[in-house]
Amino acid sequence: MPKMKTKSSAKKRFTLTGTGKIKRKHAYHSHILTKKTTKQKRNLTHTGTVSVADTPAIREMLGK
Repeated sequence: MPKMKTKSSAKKRFTLTGTGKIKRKHAYHSHILTKKTTKQKRNLTHTGTVSVADTPAIREMLGK
């Protein structure tokens, strides 16, 4: 049986925590930042966790 391949896009976007949760970054913080308020940009810097419903699909993409 061949090896499982990880999705390169998921590998770049998600990381696993020690307890097995999946960390993600917020969207809308990469460009066109001049029209966004300072408060909005500051709140987008924090990382979040993936919802429970999406976790199995992302685990499969990561090959975990």
